[in-house]
Amino acid sequence: MRSIRAPLGSVRLAFHGSAPSWVLIQQVVVRGLAAVKFLAIGRILGPAAIGNVGVALLAVAIAEALSDTGLNQAVVQAKGVPTRSELGAVWTTLTTRGAFIALLLIAVAPLMNAQFHLNGSVALLQLAAALPLIRGLASPAYFMVQRDRRFQRLASVETSSAFADCAVGLLCALSGAGAYAVLIGMIVGETLKTVLTWLVMGARPPVRLKWSGIGHYVNFSRWIWAGSVVNLVLNQFDKVLVGRLLGPAALGAYQMSSRFAQMLLADAAIAMSQYLFPTFSAHNRKGDGSAAKLFTRYLAFIAVGLVVVVLTLRMTAEPLFMLLLGPAWMSAVPLFKIFVINMAIGALIAVLVAYLRAIGDPKATTQASVLQGVLLLLVVPPATYGWGVTGVAWAMTASLTASAGWMCYRIIKRV
Repeated sequence: MRSIRAPLGSVRLAFHGSAPSWVLIQQVVVRGLAAVKFLAIGRILGPAAIGNVGVALLAVAIAEALSDTGLNQAVVQAKGVPTRSELGAVWTTLTTRGAFIALLLIAVAPLMNAQFHLNGSVALLQLAAALPLIRGLASPAYFMVQRDRRFQRLASVETSSAFADCAVGLLCALSGAGAYAVLIGMIVGETLKTVLTWLVMGARPPVRLKWSGIGHYVNFSRWIWAGSVVNLVLNQFDKVLVGRLLGPAALGAYQMSSRFAQMLLADAAIAMSQYLFPTFSAHNRKGDGSAAKLFTRYLAFIAVGLVVVVLTLRMTAEPLFMLLLGPAWMSAVPLFKIFVINMAIGALIAVLVAYLRAIGDPKATTQASVLQGVLLLLVVPPATYGWGVTGVAWAMTASLTASAGWMCYRIIKRV
């Protein structure tokens, strides 16, 4: 009987409310449904319609990054439990931000339509403005659930939202809604998520306009905002440069190899960081040094795993591309071999960022991003001139290494 009970107990332990298993399940389901939705709608609508939606979502991403308050992470990291009054001020701030972004996107839609040659897709751009408004209306109770590491509750909300997004989007596409199908699905999914944050999550704030009482979050959140702005530039700089200097064929190979490597390496680390940030924060609040010990164990485990995966992918890159993408993409194999290194470093960076933010040092992560950006500006132009698109990829490797090195230095310095 003992041999039977142990495995059953282990299974129950692996799926308790705060287990990281729920984070993994959430990421697999959410990313899987997103992939199904965009691949299916892409086949139905074609590249032109998807390109129009991409511009609309890019506008939303830029506006949200430039106005990122960082309040959600400040609530998770704070040593003291936020009061209902403070959560009310957080909700007011985020709702106001969402409304401002929505109005701004509606106003600039005609200009974007002209600049990106979208052939009269003003209404599509303006429809995308609903997304930041809906997200801003969500209850800050969501952040409290993150803070308490109730990952099962988070997974149920996120997967429900993703399923609604995928199902409605596909139905609209099959019904002839065109490019609007993607946005309609996203709006339905975000609306469901917002409603669920009020219905199934506790610690609901008072619904009234209140901006005061959260000044103590600003010192932390301002570095989150700065990091969001820098990361926005970093994530687009290399792609813009490759596209402008080397043409669409090189850009296609660059993006495919980058995205492929990201799916195989970085996405898993980003998912893991959603578990690690609140977990490190909870241990840091104890003040007994357990956060540093836990960080060391996780970093060593992930680093060893990444080395094995990188070596395997580099050795199997050619048959992998031939099997999944065909001979037309074989020119991207050398880039893929570089990008698996880049994404492995990016995976380590995700762990470093989670720990630094958890111990109240988001400034170090922003400094690391700035260092990465400066190196890119210095190294990419000569690397592009000398080695083309391969030079850009290696320049990314150098900048990522410097960024990770700076964060490691800041962590060691605190010991």
